[in-house]
Amino acid sequence: MLRTFLARSCQPQRLQRSLIPSTASGIRFISTTQQPAAHPEDKDCFLERLGGDDTGIAVVNFNRPKAFNALSRKFVREFRDALQELRYDQEARVVILRSLVEGAFCAGADLRERSTMNMTEVKQFLASLRDSFRELETLPIPTIAVIDGAALGGGLELALCCDMRVGGGNKKVKIGLVETKLAIIPGAGGTQRLPRLIGIPKAKELIFSSKILNSASAKEFGILNHAVEEDSAYNKALEVAREMLPMGPLAIRMAKSAIDKGTQFEIDSGLEYEQACYAQIMPTEDRLEGLAAFREKRKPVYKGK
Repeated sequence: MLRTFLARSCQPQRLQRSLIPSTASGIRFISTTQQPAAHPEDKDCFLERLGGDDTGIAVVNFNRPKAFNALSRKFVREFRDALQELRYDQEARVVILRSLVEGAFCAGADLRERSTMNMTEVKQFLASLRDSFRELETLPIPTIAVIDGAALGGGLELALCCDMRVGGGNKKVKIGLVETKLAIIPGAGGTQRLPRLIGIPKAKELIFSSKILNSASAKEFGILNHAVEEDSAYNKALEVAREMLPMGPLAIRMAKSAIDKGTQFEIDSGLEYEQACYAQIMPTEDRLEGLAAFREKRKPVYKGK
């Protein structure tokens, strides 16, 4: 069974050229407060691509200010469209998720819209929401969530689907799974992803108490990779993303797969999966370029081939 899983999971389809054309916007972001991204008026969630030295960094922007980026049907549909475009974009190397709404990363489910749905519609929406989170989690490239405001309930569950999270130092940052306060439980992966990230005892403490954390406390619990003193952590996300840009893009994709999937097995099977991922890198042009650059004492120029 494991060998069948390895054969299917390490197929080279992720290394093929893009099937969906994409265009670079040439927009360069400096910070979320100084230079907000230009955005379509009718979009709650939209994709931007950085240019210049930051080419390869894609930014998924949340912009639903009237509802603090609550997860409505329209928002989720646009979010999934952006993820689908990124999944087949071979030029994208790193994805940053951020909010353009001051004081909010994502407020979780849109309860006002939810109250207008019948039971069938609720089930359909929840299925689409869970699928969107899984689509984010399984993107083959690194993802970084910038939390500069409230990330509560479904908002934190969304951020937990990213590979890394960074938090700003402003007082509006509030991080927590607060569902038990409403007599429900996290329903979009929180009970599964948080324990895997920070350990079962800590996750139980946070979920059972509906505790709300600031960035510094969230970093202590292990939810955030970095907590900055500045109001916005966007520059920190850019710093982290820029460290990845010079690396071999196919190697990063296979390393992410080896970590995410291999750690679900016991150690021997995980090592076997790692070797299967390694084998996918062996015939690539990038591997030969890396060896040549090392031998010639120059910077490698990777093409993702």
